[in-house]
Formats: sequence, C-alpha cells, structure tokens
Amino acid sequence: MGKARDAIDRMTAALISKDLKTVAECYGENAVAVTPDQGEVSGQAGIVEYFGELLSAFPDVQYDYLAKHESGNVAIDEGYFTGTNEGDLSGPGGASIPATGKQVRVRECDVVTVDDYGLIQQHRFYYDQLEFLGQLGLLPKTTPDSST
Repeated sequence: MGKARDAIDRMTAALISKDLKTVAECYGENAVAVTPDQGEVSGQAGIVEYFGELLSAFPDVQYDYLAKHESGNVAIDEGYFTGTNEGDLSGPGGASIPATGKQVRVRECDVVTVDDYGLIQQHRFYYDQLEFLGQLGLLPKTTPDSST
C-alpha cells in the first residue's frame, strides 16, 4: 500500500468515526477539495469545516466500498455514501436547508492526490446531485403535461 492509499483510507476511517482532528491531519495546509455542492473548498481548515457540516447533516454517515484504486500519488475510492439527514444542509449561497429525516444511498467517487509526505493536496468528489436531492425529497414534483 502506498502513501495515497494510506491517506484516503485514514481520512475515510476518521470521517466515519467523526474524528475531525485526524481528518485534518490527512490534508496539507493548502489542500483543495472540489465538490459538486460547494464548489472549490480551499485549505485544511475549510475542508474540515466542510466535513463538519456533512457530519452534522448526516451523523450516521457510512461509506460502502465498491472498489479501491491506487496509482503513484493518486488514490480513488468508488462506493456508496449512506446516511440519514438529521441536520440542516448548507444550500447554494449559504442558505440553510432543513433536515428531511430521509435516508440516502448515493453512488460516489473520491479522487485524492498526495504530496511526498502522504498529505492530501487535492480531493475531488463526484456524485449525482439530482439523485442526492431526489432521495432527500427536495426536488420539485413534476406533473404530466396535459396539453399533449
């Protein structure tokens, strides 16, 4: 196992156990996370804040692995993010979305790049926001077009 695999495994385990101190230790001071929901999150402190909000919104968060990959200084995890929305979510423009109490299971992929010290410098998250919002019941209801 290389530095990249070790870093992403430590980060995921710390996140699941709600250990934000260890999560922080997995990232470089100037790390960048690119997320579907919040765009680019800069710096170790910003990334830890992002994860803190996630844990507040989904206190029972889990990650079910489908596959783990590593090549050089890059590690990739494919799997399912699962949890129950028991806390408010941060919405666009800082708006707060009240908890729905609904469970989600969304296919997700993480790609991390580490430096020579094994610290995550870049973390890219990929998941379908429409699927996520739909499972939370946050998408508008559609009605069939009666004019056709």
